[in-house]
Amino acid sequence: MSKFDSKKVMPRYAFLAVIMTLVAISVLGKTLYIMTAKRAYWEEVADRVKVDSLKTQPMRGNILSCDGQLMASSLPQYNIFMDFKALRVAKKDTLFCEKIDSICTGLNAIFPDRTAAEFKKHLMEGFEKNKQHWPVWNRRINYSTFSEVRRLPVFRLKTNQGGFHWEEHNARRLAYGSLAGRTIGKMFGAKDTAQCGLELSYDSLLRGVEGIRHRRKVLNRYLDITDTPPENGADIVTTIDVSMQDLAERALLKELRLINANVGVAIVMEVKTGDIKAIVNMTKCDDDDYHEIKNHAISDLLEPGSVFKTASIMVALDDGVVDTTYRVETAGGVWPMYGREMKDHNWRRGGYGMLTLPQTLMVSSNIGVSRIIDDHYHNTPEKFVQGIYRLGLADDLHIPLQGASPARIRMPKKDSRGKQYVNWSKTTLPWMSIGYETQVPPISTLTFYNAIANGGKMVAPRFVKAVMKDGVVIKEFDPVVLREQIAKESTIKKITTILEHVVSQGLGKKAGSQSFLVAGKTGTAQISKGAAGYKSGQMNYLLSFAGFFPAYEPRYSCIVCIQKSGLPASGGGMSGVVFHDIAEGIMAQSLKLEASDARDSLSVLIPQVKSGNVLAASYVLEHLGVKQRTDWDGSYLNGNPIWGRADESDRSIVQLKRVNEGDKSVMPDVHGMGARDAVFLIESRGVKVRLTGRGKVTEQSIGAGERIKKGMVCSLKLG
Repeated sequence: MSKFDSKKVMPRYAFLAVIMTLVAISVLGKTLYIMTAKRAYWEEVADRVKVDSLKTQPMRGNILSCDGQLMASSLPQYNIFMDFKALRVAKKDTLFCEKIDSICTGLNAIFPDRTAAEFKKHLMEGFEKNKQHWPVWNRRINYSTFSEVRRLPVFRLKTNQGGFHWEEHNARRLAYGSLAGRTIGKMFGAKDTAQCGLELSYDSLLRGVEGIRHRRKVLNRYLDITDTPPENGADIVTTIDVSMQDLAERALLKELRLINANVGVAIVMEVKTGDIKAIVNMTKCDDDDYHEIKNHAISDLLEPGSVFKTASIMVALDDGVVDTTYRVETAGGVWPMYGREMKDHNWRRGGYGMLTLPQTLMVSSNIGVSRIIDDHYHNTPEKFVQGIYRLGLADDLHIPLQGASPARIRMPKKDSRGKQYVNWSKTTLPWMSIGYETQVPPISTLTFYNAIANGGKMVAPRFVKAVMKDGVVIKEFDPVVLREQIAKESTIKKITTILEHVVSQGLGKKAGSQSFLVAGKTGTAQISKGAAGYKSGQMNYLLSFAGFFPAYEPRYSCIVCIQKSGLPASGGGMSGVVFHDIAEGIMAQSLKLEASDARDSLSVLIPQVKSGNVLAASYVLEHLGVKQRTDWDGSYLNGNPIWGRADESDRSIVQLKRVNEGDKSVMPDVHGMGARDAVFLIESRGVKVRLTGRGKVTEQSIGAGERIKKGMVCSLKLG
């Protein structure tokens, strides 16, 4: 008989089940009550203690020229939003509805791309959905536009009252437009991240450290509490000289346009320090004009041609296998080389016949140089290549720019038995000696020539001199010596004399100057078309001139490389001309007197002041000690732009007058402004700008007061 008494036990189970059911129903009921009737109360309680962790962006550091001029800086840009929930909590929703038409009319005046009706539909959608982060405009705006938006009804209220809030970003601006743009670098605007150039290489120093803050709502008011303040980025001081950069760019562009070239490179290096004073990289683009889109100076691995002959002759001189009295037969300009014909450029005119060693460089004889090298190194080509390595041409220069590549100079290798070369043919050495079958970027070639100018000491190219924080130098980059001596002192002296004769007596005459001596070497090389070799359609050429000046007390070295299609093609006649213009310009600049030298005790020196941001002009005038009168209060370092013009009728004082920016929907008058201010004002109105010339704005294609339409492009002529 079972001991389980169902009559007694089951009622107990039933009782427990009823109790648990009632408890479950009560919990569910309480939950529903909190979720419905008490929802607003508990949300308010949550909001009181709600904490949002937000990142605070630091100010990105500036990039400065060698003398402290601003080359790249950050300007604030904003994304603007509405918090309609905060608007309702502050009981300003009725005000918003009353002012919606005037708000939208104002937004249309500021952003003519969208009608007032479209703005109203957009904002009311966010209002009805009670959004907390509803975008007012879908793109970033500058400070001037942001200030206009903030003056609109409701938007002018405090954030916790009107709900209008924003995100601040740092937009990068180049003070000198495209000048050295590829070297200075660019930013991905939407991501605020570095894209290329020094911006990318020194990003960790420039960008600073993000801060952290949180927002706490207390009594219907948001308070920003800083947990970790942001640390602004450091400034970097480059070696770039703005005047030399401008000079080199103008000289190169003039020749590129004249000969309809494809690519142009010009680099200027200070001999003793290796400082890169100017670096220009121009590519012909689809608009039939030239722009900096690739840093060819550090990345182009092309066969250098005849500028390499200097290295070949130096190896022979340094090894002592020849001297400057050595003579070589070049015959009628054509010489058989192991089944191939070596030709001089004048072979159709009968060649050069017998040449001395210096003459082989002076007339750039392919036969002369290749025969000298082949006669003495044919059985031991590795000895020649080792000599080239000793000159530093294959060294990794550790260029702090993306895309940089060291030269590729092949070293002969033998098979496992040590009898036959596996990567070498009989024709390799003759053609390598004249700058083929090897790839050297322009920066490596220039560093080699700079070492000759420096008495044999090779210094690395230097792009950045120092890092500064709050005006104090925190790190300096000293010149780096790569090789104490690339060749014997006697070899350096001999090759310097030969290179000077190349310019004064040889093919490099157009690179010379009547005011000082120049030393250098021309180069004209056919550009191989990959698998097609040198025999596919129209021939492309690399035209070069590398050298230094003054020849016997060198201050600067320079290389000019031009790529063009078809004939005529002449390294001396084309690249040499650019070298001449750069060298003469730099030497002329060094002879200029300081302004103080031309001032007497009774004179008052008043600089010409451009129209535009007169707050910046006031800052400069103050530091120059020039008296001025202004009609505003403010500081350039902490204030926003103030637009105006200068009255210089009184030569003892400058009167700076403020001018209202006017209606943002019409074109402003930018006559007399500098390029930077003119572009800022016009592009803030949504109009693209094209510039020609340098100096002040003398002409604008869209007249002042003309109504702005979507897609407009305004051309500005500077002079």
